[in-house]
Amino acid sequence: MAENMEQSTSLQRIEGSVERVIYANEDNGYTICDMASSEDGEIITAVGIMPMIGAGDHLCVYGQWTHNPKYGRQFSVSQYERVMPADTASILRYLSSRAIKGIGPKTAQRIVEEFGEDSFDVIENHPEWLASIKGISMKTALAASESFREQAGIRSAMIFFRDYFGVATTVKIYKQWGARAVDIAKKNPYRLCNEIDGIGFERADSMAQKLGFDADHLERLMSGILYVLSQNSAQNGHVCFPRAKLVPMAAQLLSVEQESAARALSMLLQNRSVRVVRRGEDEMVYDAASYDAEKYIAEKMILLEDHCASVDLQDIDRFIEGEEAKSGIRYASLQKRAMADALRYGVMILTGGPGTGKTTVVRALIHIFDSMGYDIALAAPTGRAAKRLSEATSMEAKTIHRLLEMTYGEGERSTFLKNEDDLLEEQVIIIDEASMIDNLLMCALLKAIKPGARLILIGDADQLPSVGAGNVLRDLIKSERFATVRLNEIFRQAQESLIVTNAHRINRGEMPDLSVKDNDFFFLRRGGDHEIALTIADLCKNRLPRTYGEMAKQGIQVIAPSRKGESGTESLNVLLQATLNPPSPRLRETKFRDRIFREGDRVMQTRNNYDMLWTRIYDDRMGNGIFNGDIGHIEEIDLSNKEMTILFDDRRVIYDFSFLEDLEHAYAVTVHKSQGSEYPIVILPMCSAAAMLLSRNLLYTAVTRAQTMAILVGREEIVREMVENDRQTMRYTGLSEWLAR
Repeated sequence: MAENMEQSTSLQRIEGSVERVIYANEDNGYTICDMASSEDGEIITAVGIMPMIGAGDHLCVYGQWTHNPKYGRQFSVSQYERVMPADTASILRYLSSRAIKGIGPKTAQRIVEEFGEDSFDVIENHPEWLASIKGISMKTALAASESFREQAGIRSAMIFFRDYFGVATTVKIYKQWGARAVDIAKKNPYRLCNEIDGIGFERADSMAQKLGFDADHLERLMSGILYVLSQNSAQNGHVCFPRAKLVPMAAQLLSVEQESAARALSMLLQNRSVRVVRRGEDEMVYDAASYDAEKYIAEKMILLEDHCASVDLQDIDRFIEGEEAKSGIRYASLQKRAMADALRYGVMILTGGPGTGKTTVVRALIHIFDSMGYDIALAAPTGRAAKRLSEATSMEAKTIHRLLEMTYGEGERSTFLKNEDDLLEEQVIIIDEASMIDNLLMCALLKAIKPGARLILIGDADQLPSVGAGNVLRDLIKSERFATVRLNEIFRQAQESLIVTNAHRINRGEMPDLSVKDNDFFFLRRGGDHEIALTIADLCKNRLPRTYGEMAKQGIQVIAPSRKGESGTESLNVLLQATLNPPSPRLRETKFRDRIFREGDRVMQTRNNYDMLWTRIYDDRMGNGIFNGDIGHIEEIDLSNKEMTILFDDRRVIYDFSFLEDLEHAYAVTVHKSQGSEYPIVILPMCSAAAMLLSRNLLYTAVTRAQTMAILVGREEIVREMVENDRQTMRYTGLSEWLAR
């Protein structure tokens, strides 16, 4: 049997019963088990996505034989089916395996003796008959029936959904809806895109068409409108959208008349899935969650402003003078005003560019509030920003998510343990890099802050807005409802840095000085995108390490405006991997989709994972949490155990291969991905890209990521185009209007 299978390159089939489960990942269904072949009783090791199986299950697995260097011959499973045993001997063996809750070997023997080949039917449909057997109570019988039906549910889900989704997605659907999954999907497949993370409208719509749903079906039209809203939120950052644009856009997507889309929108309004707010001549449409979040932000911010006790003006002067004496720093007038406003008001916003002294103000405020006996919480939107804040203030700073104690609930949806029912204890909340906070995160943060506490937001309002929907920092400033101080004086030590002075020139709409060759800001003229890419590779491999030593290799970060093009991050990552970490017999590698991960590669985590365990390398302390934007390098790839060890700064993490979808190469990253981070040396390709990406605030944001050196490589006309393009990212939001009310 084995020899014949190994000769074939197509999917091979093995039928058998599970002897034992060696490993099972409940989140994604990845399982390793021993199976006894029905053909000859041979024990084989099957490896693959086989969720919720147990000893005694009878399976048909489809796949290919592989050889694991450590564990030997294994069968790699691509597809599988549960097959319920039909003869009494097989039924007895299955029931005796304890696969069904409450039934062990002795009870199984009695059931099979009583009901024979009808045992499964009795367990599923007539559990009360089981109670007539000695040793089985009605409670046990009902529990066994429920357990059996649950297994039948996952079987039917696997069979039904396999034509539409992969196994991992089916597991997610079943976790959400349980045994009702198939019935729910048949009745309304559009619930999949509305309620299951990772299933978009197109996939649900394709399934609905195969199930015979009409193009004008009301559920389709309503889901299509919600999809247009969600896409505008995810891709363009809009919190709401004009009704006059939404209806024709939805009608075009759905290939229906605008009247049909308008009727569906009216139905969504009736069931309160969307809300409409009139602003001037426009009617703005929100999905329910976005509406609630934006309205709550406005209300809670005003509550914090109104319920915070103010410090006496004379005491404020005394605190500031005392801090000047202790620190030996003579604060500028705007810095003093920022400190005074933070002591007087419940909400204070501090903004300004690099080198203007924002961190100096934060350090002073920490000392003052600490002397007043206040507990202080420091936080930032990303892990790298939180780390920089900790280093700058010598005080622990957390990500906002960790501050709020984020966890995952049913269906892997994230929730925060800190909320209106369990408020933060701290009286002062200081948030850095506030320009990166989107509406939903701001709403969650505010829910956890107790009335009477102070909220201090620090950020550069001229940087790119948040990746998520909203424009919180700018909207708060625009409302003129809260004390806001904009620092604009560049201090003497910062004036010596061409990075700082050029960043401010860019922000004012002036061309940066591209002629200086002996400072920390350089411009290398290159023509085509291919030449730009080759120059960047040469800088990373040869010129910078030769000049600045081996340390430069880990301190260089390429930041590009776009993912696409020859000088976009996707192409640059391929080129830089080949240049800096080429294939070698000494380096193990693994392929995931279209990416090859190799030992020594620089990689980035692309989503927050609060459960990922890490070990600190210098004291073996353990913790959990790897965050979107964290950059590390691959230390080791274990092909036998399908694991990868990655070092993020001082934290070592072991990744199961099932988590590789959360990683991408990070030799080059986009400007948006670099937000909240700083790097010793930054290289920026100045090449052609989509017009919306060649903007002033994108160039400004990229330049301000550099700590000690910024190198622009490319065409001067691209630099000029970006400086002159002051088109702000237009986002439909309503926060400033809520506050104005």
